[in-house]
Amino acid sequence: MKKKLYKSDNRVLAGVLGGVANYLHIDPTVIRILFVIIAFITGFVPCVIFYIIAAMIMPDMPNFSQYEREDVTPNKDDEI
Repeated sequence: MKKKLYKSDNRVLAGVLGGVANYLHIDPTVIRILFVIIAFITGFVPCVIFYIIAAMIMPDMPNFSQYEREDVTPNKDDEI
């Protein structure tokens, strides 16, 4: 099975770093701390640009449980 990179449901901002942690099988806190350290070293701007682009490009994690989905199709019986 091919690994895919998704935004995580374990979000602080957009879920990018949590998604990277899930992809690498690492604790999300470690990735977040490394991101902050790299941001301090590089002067924030490259990391902020990376984060914004990744947040726009990375898809949300799909919901694989069919029992947690809500049916949003309106019923004709519900009309008043």
